[in-house]
Amino acid sequence: MSNKTTWNLDPTHSELTFKVKHLMISNVKGEFTKFSATIDGADFETAKLSATIDAASIFTNNNDRDGHLKSADFFEVENYPELKFESTSFKKVDDDEYKLTGDLTIKGTTKSIELDVDFGGFMKDPYGNEKAGFSIAGKINRKDFGLNWNAALEAGGVMVSEEVKIAAEVQFVKTEA
Repeated sequence: MSNKTTWNLDPTHSELTFKVKHLMISNVKGEFTKFSATIDGADFETAKLSATIDAASIFTNNNDRDGHLKSADFFEVENYPELKFESTSFKKVDDDEYKLTGDLTIKGTTKSIELDVDFGGFMKDPYGNEKAGFSIAGKINRKDFGLNWNAALEAGGVMVSEEVKIAAEVQFVKTEA
């Protein structure tokens, strides 16, 4: 009987951040402080990655902005408490570089997205746990997911860009059952 290998996110050593251009001149950074993920399978290229993000855990270091992002203008967390990601492929591009494709669901809308992944490697921690590390980057158009709120600026342009840059630094710990 073969063992089933699962990699579970180590939330203590992981972060999920985003950047959005504000006033068309600078980026505002935020993060989701509560999220989980698993990779089912020993071989990452055939494994399935699933992630769940607590929409209410959004944090931008500004309470008013966080409240607005949780409102119906953006994530509408009362009706859509979670964002979800399910991988559809993980393809090796180069030595440690991969393309991760999957379905992202925000506010009940699901779209396929592609992310760049740098595989950091494997390492045993001081407690004997096998870990794997990844750096993930990509971008989405927030309007594709119904995050449409904006305000026109007097000088032209808009307050918040449509493009959202996503970045994650994540560690997973291996379990076998």
